[in-house]
Amino acid sequence: MPVIDSPDEAARDIPLTVLSAALHRRDPGADAILNALAKALKGLSADDENTATTFIELTEQGLGTTRAADLWRHLMAVDLSFFQSQTAQQLRAEGRAEDLLVLLGHRGVEVSEADHERIVDCGDPDVLGLWFRRALTATSTAEIFASDGEAGAEVG
Repeated sequence: MPVIDSPDEAARDIPLTVLSAALHRRDPGADAILNALAKALKGLSADDENTATTFIELTEQGLGTTRAADLWRHLMAVDLSFFQSQTAQQLRAEGRAEDLLVLLGHRGVEVSEADHERIVDCGDPDVLGLWFRRALTATSTAEIFASDGEAGAEVG
C-alpha cells in the first residue's frame, strides 16, 4: 500500500488515501498522510459534505487508538471545523473540554474526579464555552457550574 502524503494525490483518490492512513497509522509518515487527507477532504466538502463526513468517520475508525488518531481528532477539531457531522461536533466538544481542564489546572482550581467527569462528558460546545468563560475568573468549579440566569446557563 503506497504512502499518500501529497494533498493533490490524496484529492485524486480519497478512498485509497483513507486506506493508506489506516494501514500506515503507526508509521512515522502517518502525520503527512493525515494532513494530505484533511486538505483533500476540505476540498471535497465544498461539493459533497455527506461523502466527506463518511470519509472522516471511516478514517477515525481505521486509526483506532494510535497517536495518529489523536492527530486526526485535532485536525478535525481545528482544520476542518466547517464540518457539522456528529463526529466533528463531538471532537470539537472534546477539545473544548480539554482546554477547560488545562485552564483550570493552570489557574490552580481544584477539580474533583466527579467534576472532571462532568466536564469530559459534556458534549455541548455552548455549555463548555460558558464554563470556559466562567473559568477565566472562577476560584472553584462550583462557580463554573453555577446557573446565573444566562441563556443556556442551566447545565447538567
